[in-house]
Amino acid sequence: MAADEIDTTAEEKWASAYADQHGFRLNPDRVQLTNVLRGLVRNRKRFGEQYCPCRIRSGDPEKDRAIVCPCIYHTQEIDKDGHCHCNLFFENKQP
Repeated sequence: MAADEIDTTAEEKWASAYADQHGFRLNPDRVQLTNVLRGLVRNRKRFGEQYCPCRIRSGDPEKDRAIVCPCIYHTQEIDKDGHCHCNLFFENKQP
C-alpha cells in the first residue's frame, strides 16, 4: 500500500457486517464504496468518530452524534430512495 493510500479494510468489514445484519447491501460500485469508506476513516482519524462523509459536522459532539455512521437518517433514506445519502448502504433487492 502506498503512503498516501487509506486502509479501509476494517471499515469495510464493519459496514458489510452491519449491512448483512440489517438486510442491506453495500454499494456495488467499488469506486464509490471505497470513497465513502475512505471518508469514514478520515473522519475517525480527524475527529475521533466515524462521521458520515456526506454530512457536515456542527462541531457540537452532542448534535453530531446523529451523523455518526450509520447516521440516524439512513434507514429512512434507504426506504425512500433505495440507498442512504452517502451511497454506502443500499436496499437488498433480489434480482
